[in-house]
Amino acid sequence: MDVSFLGGPQPQLGVGVVAPFDFALDRELWRWVPDDVSLHLTRTPFVPVEVSLDLARLVSEHETLHAAVQALCAVSPQVIAYACTSGSFVGGMAGERAMCAAMTQAGEVPALTTSGAAIAALHEIGARRVAVVTPYTKSVTDSLEEYLGEAGITVTGRAYLGLTRHIWKVPYRDVVDMAREAVVGGADALFISCTNLPTYDVIPQLEAELRMPVLSANQVTVWAALHAIGVQAVGPYQALLDPVARRGPAAMTGSQPPGVPCPTPEAAFAGPSAPPEADAGDGTEPSPYLPDDPGHQPPG
Repeated sequence: MDVSFLGGPQPQLGVGVVAPFDFALDRELWRWVPDDVSLHLTRTPFVPVEVSLDLARLVSEHETLHAAVQALCAVSPQVIAYACTSGSFVGGMAGERAMCAAMTQAGEVPALTTSGAAIAALHEIGARRVAVVTPYTKSVTDSLEEYLGEAGITVTGRAYLGLTRHIWKVPYRDVVDMAREAVVGGADALFISCTNLPTYDVIPQLEAELRMPVLSANQVTVWAALHAIGVQAVGPYQALLDPVARRGPAAMTGSQPPGVPCPTPEAAFAGPSAPPEADAGDGTEPSPYLPDDPGHQPPG
């Protein structure tokens, strides 16, 4: 059969991704990407160091980034993303900016990092107070909190696993348990750190239960990279990406008779329901994401 009339494959936009040597979630990144965009991944060289601040520094050295970016540029990406949260926050905001500058210089294309994307995403949804979940040790989690503080983001609560290896094997149930523990003190949003921690399927479940936007490292990385080339990331029922989800759980469940609470989705990964929410009368401003006031018009 002659298929020459098809004219060949359609042109693809390209996103170059520099990941740490132990990154195992290539498939998760692809789930946020529309069909007309390709991801081109490369990894940093192996070093015999477990997940720690030392490893974060090693996988973010400018010489390492330069070599990785030059390899990616062989396939002409329109933007390059460094997909490692700890590697991009370990040097603080100045270190993150220097990494972007080094990658841009090496590839002569726009460059961004996961940690920079996280700040941009928090600004996008108007979140200034966040709960934080990480698989890291205490010292690495402390470093993340310091980085967020530099950016004017207050960490209201946090939970971490203390892992130094095999982070990609953490089940969703553990992520949910940490989220429930971390969300205290009137947070505007939840941020789940580490690009090696699976999160795609659990984000809508957590948003419905916790009644706040939930961001994850891989989600914000892909969102920011695609935004840089004028493309919308794919993420149904995720507040950062879906206008319906941005308006909150009520917009997804439809109207209910007076006095009847809106049902929440089946918590497929979460187990038992979370405890009732604390009294909001603590002097803090209510999140615009919460549609509890019948007279309130949620943002579009």
